[in-house]
Amino acid sequence: MAVQKSRVSPARRGQRRSHSALTGAQVAIDQVSGENHLRHHVSKDGFYRGKKVIQTQPEVDSASD
Repeated sequence: MAVQKSRVSPARRGQRRSHSALTGAQVAIDQVSGENHLRHHVSKDGFYRGKKVIQTQPEVDSASD
């Protein structure tokens, strides 16, 4: 089993862990639909940077059947 050579102070330990913090997801608002989506990703409506890039099917209402 490994044994440390000398004790690590809390400050030194904190400096080592300073880059381990979690960050929140980057969320953008679509220019056309106003929908929230992840940055650099296509929205659910198929828009990317204000342009329709993926043809999506319209939602079907199951209550009208």
